Amino acid sequence: MDRRALLRSAVLTGVAASGLAVTAEPIAASALQPAAKPDKAKGPDTRNIRYTQWTSTADFATGTAAGVGTAGDVLTFQSAADQTSYTDPVLGTTGTYEFATWTSPSAAVGFTATQAVASWTADTPAGTFVKVELRGTTAGGTTTGWYVMGIWAADDANVSRTSVNGQSDANGSISTDTFVAASGGGLTSIQLRVSLLRPAGSGSIPKVRSIGVMASALPTTVTASSPAGAQGVVLGVPQFSQQIHAGQYPQFGGGGEAWCSPTSTSMVVAFWGQGPTATDYSWVDPSYADPWIDYAARNAYDYAYGGTGNWPFNTAYAGRFGLDGFITRLRSLNEAEQFIAAGIPLVLSLSFKKNQIPGLTYGTNGHLLVLAGFSATGDPVLNDPFSPSDAEVRKTVGRSAFEAAWLTTSGGTTYVITPAGRALPARPAQPNW
Repeated sequence: MDRRALLRSAVLTGVAASGLAVTAEPIAASALQPAAKPDKAKGPDTRNIRYTQWTSTADFATGTAAGVGTAGDVLTFQSAADQTSYTDPVLGTTGTYEFATWTSPSAAVGFTATQAVASWTADTPAGTFVKVELRGTTAGGTTTGWYVMGIWAADDANVSRTSVNGQSDANGSISTDTFVAASGGGLTSIQLRVSLLRPAGSGSIPKVRSIGVMASALPTTVTASSPAGAQGVVLGVPQFSQQIHAGQYPQFGGGGEAWCSPTSTSMVVAFWGQGPTATDYSWVDPSYADPWIDYAARNAYDYAYGGTGNWPFNTAYAGRFGLDGFITRLRSLNEAEQFIAAGIPLVLSLSFKKNQIPGLTYGTNGHLLVLAGFSATGDPVLNDPFSPSDAEVRKTVGRSAFEAAWLTTSGGTTYVITPAGRALPARPAQPNW
C-alpha cells in the first residue's frame, strides 16, 4: 500500500488534508453489492472536471518558446535562453545549468477550479531534467505566482526527482503534486510553464512530448451509476503483487508494502508490451521476483514527498517507454467503462475503511490499483497489487461501494496510460481527457 495521504477533504472543499497513516486490517469477506440506481437529480454530470493538454507541434505553437523548438510533435531544447545555478536538495551538489522554456497560453477552465494537477511525458538524458510550473487567474482577477509542480528526471543518478514543499500563499498551496485553492477561492484559468535544463556546455537535449493539466471543482455528494457498456469485458492485464516486495529497498518509500502506485503503473506498462530491460534493473538483487517493480519504485520515487505515490511521477515513468500518460479525474464508473470497452485499462486512486468495499479485505488511507474490466453484472474487476502473490491480484468488488470510495476520497483520480497515438473514447462536452 502506498503511504500517500489522499486529499480527502480537499477534493470537496479545497482545504488540504494531512496525515500519512495506513491500515491494512483484515475484514470478513462479503457478498458483492448490486449496483445502485443513479439519482438523476444529482447525476455524475454535476462534477466539474476539465483536462487541457498540449502534445503536438500545432499545440506548442500556441505557447511562447524561449530556446525550444519542435520536431516531430516534440518540444526540444535548441539553445540556452539563460543559465541558472541549481543545488540538488538530496545529493547536495550545485551545478550550473543552461535552460530553455515553453509557456502555454492561459487556458480557461470554464468554472472556478479548487484543485489542479499537472502531468507530462519527457525524455531527459543523463544529467538533464525538467521543471514544471503552474499559475492561474483567480475569480477575482488576480494572477497567482508560479508554483512548482515537479522537478523530474528519468533517473536519480545526477538529479533527485522531487516535488517542492512549503509553497503556500493567499491564493492556494501545493500538496505534493496538487494545487489546492485557498478556502473560498479558486482558478478560472490556468497556465503551465516547462523549463528544460542541462548542465552548461553538455550539449544534451532534453525533450518534452506532452504536458497537460487537470482542473476540478467537485460537489459534496456523489451518485451511483448503473452499468452502461462494458459488462463482461475484462482485459488481460498482467498481475503483479507489491506485497512480494515487502522489505525490499526501504529507502524508496518504505519498501514493497508501500509500492501500490508503481506496481499498478507497471501492470499497465506491461499490458502495452513495454517496460525496463534486464540491463535496466541489473542492480536489483537477483533473488527478488518481478525486479521491474523495484525498478519502477526507484524511478517513480519523490525525494521530497518520501514515497512513490506522486501521481504525475508515475505517468511520467510510463512515458519513459514511449507511452502517453496523464492524470485526470473521471466522473463515474460509466466514464471508466468507455475506456475498458476501448481496450484501455486504468489506474485508480482511492481510500476506504474496514468493511466498506465487498471483495477487498483491508482498509487504507491511500491506495492505487488497476481497473482491468467489469463482470457480466457490471462489478469492477481489479488488479489489486495489495495481494500476497501475483496469482491473487485479480479481484471482483462491489460496484456501488467501490465507486463511492473512489469518487469521494480522490475525486475519481485516474492514470490514463496508452501507446502513443492510441485513440481514446470520444471526449465529453466538458472534456476530462
